[in-house]
Amino acid sequence: MKNIILASGSPRRRELLQQIGISFTVITSNADEITTKEAPQDIVMELSSLKAKAVYNSLSEDKKENSIVIGADTIVYHNKRILGKPQSKEEAKAMIKSISGCEHSVYTGVTFIGNGIYQSFYEKTNVLCYDMSDREIEQYIATGDCMDKAGGYGIQGAFAAYVKGIEGDYNNVVGLPAARLYQEIKTFL
Repeated sequence: MKNIILASGSPRRRELLQQIGISFTVITSNADEITTKEAPQDIVMELSSLKAKAVYNSLSEDKKENSIVIGADTIVYHNKRILGKPQSKEEAKAMIKSISGCEHSVYTGVTFIGNGIYQSFYEKTNVLCYDMSDREIEQYIATGDCMDKAGGYGIQGAFAAYVKGIEGDYNNVVGLPAARLYQEIKTFL
């Protein structure tokens, strides 16, 4: 059995891996998240790869032989712009206002690296939001749930009241396409 290492401190990614029965440890990546890509799917695959490689390269040679490192990165893409994690409540408010009443896309890139293993893929989910009043946006921002999530929202929290529908994998919007990851990695476990 391979030692699975998640190269992410995200509690949501940890929960999703636990949900599908994968035992793992966490080593948070310290990779600089600088991308050379422009298309959203290429960006998330490059960033997930940087994270996975940084953790894999930090392992001792004997640990590398029996480990698979999983890196992941999620972005929200709307109007040809990437909506990352907001740096302030004002930025979160602008992000939420921009997706209110609109459809946007959530991309998650996943890379896993092991002894002789390297695989990277992405998943895309479209999310349609109800219109939100300024008051509703302010109330959501006041929850603080907006600050550590791409696009300034978490679909699994209070923001669920404003999600009209999704096309694709719900877990992808949470931060990890768990079923796809399992299908891609199961032969290496």
